[in-house]
Amino acid sequence: MDINTLFKVPKLPTGSSKRKMPDNPTPEVLKRMKLDDVSLDISSPTTALYPNTNSKNPKGHEIVEQMDGGDQQQNFAPGGDADYFAEEDSEGRFFGGGLTSEQKEILNIFEDAGTGPQNDIADELSITAIRRMLLQFERAVNKNQDQRSKYPNDPSKFIDSEADLDSTIKALLPLAQAPQLAYPELVRSGAVTLLVGLLAHENADIVIDVVEVVHELTDEDVGNEGDSEGVGEAAEESLKSLIQGLLDNTILELLVDNLPRLNEQEESDRQGVFHILGIFENIVGFNPDLSSSLFKKTTLLTWLLKRIQSKTHNENRSYAAELLSILLQDDQPNRVKLGQENGIEILLNILSQYRRRDPADADETEFMENIFDILCSALNETTNKKLFLSAEGPDLMLLMMKEKLQSRSRSIKTLDFAMSGTSGSAICEVFVEALGLKTLFSALMGKAGKKQKSNPIPIASQDTAHILGIISSLFSNIASDSPSRIRLLTKFVESNYEKVDKLLEIRDTAKSRIKVTEHEINQETEGLDETGLAELEDTLYLRRLDGGLYTLQTVDYILAWVIMEDDGIRTHALQMLDRKNQSLNDIVQTLQIFYANVDDISQSGVQDVPSQKEILHGLITALDISDVK
Repeated sequence: MDINTLFKVPKLPTGSSKRKMPDNPTPEVLKRMKLDDVSLDISSPTTALYPNTNSKNPKGHEIVEQMDGGDQQQNFAPGGDADYFAEEDSEGRFFGGGLTSEQKEILNIFEDAGTGPQNDIADELSITAIRRMLLQFERAVNKNQDQRSKYPNDPSKFIDSEADLDSTIKALLPLAQAPQLAYPELVRSGAVTLLVGLLAHENADIVIDVVEVVHELTDEDVGNEGDSEGVGEAAEESLKSLIQGLLDNTILELLVDNLPRLNEQEESDRQGVFHILGIFENIVGFNPDLSSSLFKKTTLLTWLLKRIQSKTHNENRSYAAELLSILLQDDQPNRVKLGQENGIEILLNILSQYRRRDPADADETEFMENIFDILCSALNETTNKKLFLSAEGPDLMLLMMKEKLQSRSRSIKTLDFAMSGTSGSAICEVFVEALGLKTLFSALMGKAGKKQKSNPIPIASQDTAHILGIISSLFSNIASDSPSRIRLLTKFVESNYEKVDKLLEIRDTAKSRIKVTEHEINQETEGLDETGLAELEDTLYLRRLDGGLYTLQTVDYILAWVIMEDDGIRTHALQMLDRKNQSLNDIVQTLQIFYANVDDISQSGVQDVPSQKEILHGLITALDISDVK
């Protein structure tokens, strides 16, 4: 049955000049409709009401009605209602549904389609059906290419073949439901080559169709509907072969070339851009090693940086930022290239708009967070830290910290990344010179602004970790006996050592968290021998870090510095520790665990600059001597 034809029958009235039959005729109206008053064929009730429609009852049921005041019968139902006489209660009242038999059949078709099992398509896709589908696709491609080459200046000659090509491309979408069968056949038959080749088609709508199909075929969830493990593994292998086939046909370069071609003012083009970005995410998600190729072989980085600078915010701008964040994670060449493309200054310019205002909605908030994540990833590189400093990045982050908007927490995190390691020494100096210590310690203590002095601001746990990271970097990178170092130590002395007390308070909270984590680990590893525990050593250490050990290590690292450098702080800290039956030995034990798990690498690459491991060794030695005394 042709559903398109069904939808065209019967034709509904389109103008007010046409007479309309009441939905529910009154008994008086029915009585006046006599058989000998109707000039049309009485055997076709629908024709009597709608002369232009097909009145034949598709189910062949005879509908008979006894009219009032006579013994004549006719198969009459208002509007051709298939249930007009079938649905009748005990008192003779009827409740027609208002639908003809054809209309009921249409609804039944869609109802069955909506409630059927999800794997019906996959069940119907046999290898024969797949080959037939791919053959039709190949013929459509060849026919369109042939007609376009013969009549390049006469679209009327190839418009039909283009419509057929559009249909055959969209018909490939169900192949994602059976990847283990379809994908190897796609590669073997050469359909992948044809599909990728269409990305250079003159008609942008054809390109968008191809992009949508490839996006669906490369989705990470293809084949996950399989219940057995073997089916999932087969689908993964099939996806791997398909992606390799796409890469062999230079799909990455062709997709990037199409990005400037699409006009996002048009809805279809906007969807096309979204699908292209989705393909990149799918491919990199399946093989992260390909992220470097995207920036090395294409101009995608340039397009992404331009796209995120758009003044109009929409889902594609958010997606571009998210994709850029993904491509920079754990990829050192991409981070370096970002700096070379002036990416650091571009990111700072984008973030500057959030200095005095919050994002408008949740989508823009996610966009802002992705921009901060991109910047933090980039700041893992020494060259980008220099660019960040020259672009006055520390000053912008400080301004954001002072405003106490949504960007505040992210700016603290960014400064932590920027000042970490020996390569962050210059940024630490600039931070102190820009009066950043006051803002930093106000955030640590949870102090409000001048208008809200009586209401302390609760500090988020992630903010605490990053603030401690910044203080730790300041002690590691600022030279001893320098004015900046003295100003830093003075902060711990002022207000009767309140900052030291705050550190000890954070320390107690971290130790409580570690106890809970240790209890959980002991329960889970009960019964394991030494070999089993040794295999899990790295995993368990990372879990302890997340469970409070990282915070404890950072706090004790800072305490070790202030205790070693100032006698007044040392005396106060020892008194507070003694009240809780603790001593310097507890801090030393923490630093020894820290020392055993840190790499002996100097991030600056400059000789005579001590590494983190060397600094820890010096602190442990100094505290051991102090404890003996």
